[in-house]
Amino acid sequence: MKALFLALIVSAAMLITSCTKDNILDDTPQEVTNTVTEGTWSIGYFWDDKDETSHFNGYDFTFNSNGTLSATNSSQTYSGTWSTGTDDSQLKLNISFLSPADFEDLSDDWHIIERSNTLIKLEDVSGGDGSIDYLNFTKN
Repeated sequence: MKALFLALIVSAAMLITSCTKDNILDDTPQEVTNTVTEGTWSIGYFWDDKDETSHFNGYDFTFNSNGTLSATNSSQTYSGTWSTGTDDSQLKLNISFLSPADFEDLSDDWHIIERSNTLIKLEDVSGGDGSIDYLNFTKN
């Protein structure tokens, strides 16, 4: 019985450690830069008080190494800027578009909550009402 209990504890410990994800706090702004500048990205999810993902259907986002950002679909291109950094030890992706209105909604200093080579999950806590906006980029 004691051996069975010990085996159960060891198995549970192995399961817990194998399921933990990378700690985003270990990432650096340069690692984020390296990720976003490879290939094009699309918005897989955007929540700004409601689901607004569909406003960006068909757009490919290109994060250029010079800090410029473009969003292109089959007929239009919008230009913006981007940068990475930290704020209170929180990794950030800063995005700025001056127009149109839907793209202005993306303009913020987003906290990075998850990053892989194919997915970047961001959140922003509104200074006004404390609501949380979410933005996910998925690599094309």
